[in-house]
Amino acid sequence: MSTLRVGCIGLGNMGAALIKALSHLPDTTIRGFDPDVHKACELESTEGFSAASSMEAVLQDADFVFLAVKPQIMSRVLTDAKPVLRSATCIISIAAGITLEQLQNWSERRCAVVRVMPNTPAMVGSGVTAVCFEDPQLTEAQKEIVLEMLALLGQVHVLAEKDFHAFTALVGSGPAYVYYFMDALVQSGVSAGLSRPLAEQMVAGLLEGSVKLASETGLSLSTLQHMVTSPAGTTIAALNHLDRTATRGAVIDAVHKAEQRSRELGS
Repeated sequence: MSTLRVGCIGLGNMGAALIKALSHLPDTTIRGFDPDVHKACELESTEGFSAASSMEAVLQDADFVFLAVKPQIMSRVLTDAKPVLRSATCIISIAAGITLEQLQNWSERRCAVVRVMPNTPAMVGSGVTAVCFEDPQLTEAQKEIVLEMLALLGQVHVLAEKDFHAFTALVGSGPAYVYYFMDALVQSGVSAGLSRPLAEQMVAGLLEGSVKLASETGLSLSTLQHMVTSPAGTTIAALNHLDRTATRGAVIDAVHKAEQRSRELGS
């Protein structure tokens, strides 16, 4: 089997996470570039990785190139990249809000492009990632390799681009909602007399265990909720309060607000 050549432009948190995950693929070489030389140096010990002296050096050699740059500079990056883009290269953008059409226009359709939206738990291999394969230039072989690479970051879901706003609002922003809820639980524990470090440890264990139970049993979320809720007990008292204060509706409205903002940013 021939060696898979992967490049990454932008070596921040997500770029570094990609490179570390890709290092587990057999027969793979990885080159990366970032204007911040220090970021490249930090990754030098990663198996299969070598730092490139320029963006062009990455693009000239790679079969697949991840663009892990900020959305506001994506246009400039692809414009600068055009002279060295090869038709056999597959560009994979993880920039939030940058549409497939924009990627195609900025690259002048010189190669296939893929739009990807990961969330931050991908940094520890437990992410949920959306991928759009709507560029007609993509081959089936390229799609398979992209899915194999993204699977190293966690769950992968192939979505139509029209569904990316919903995904961004629910899953892309989702970790912040979870941490917000966790922080509120910690604060309630501190209010009840627990130390903050102890409350944080307990809440982290609570979330980890609850997710594991849901994942391994396959029971519905409502069933799992009812398993904890005894008649006239403490849990039903808390849940009744959440219902009276319309907490469920507030969560739904919050995600809809995020989806609306995603559409505004993409227009």
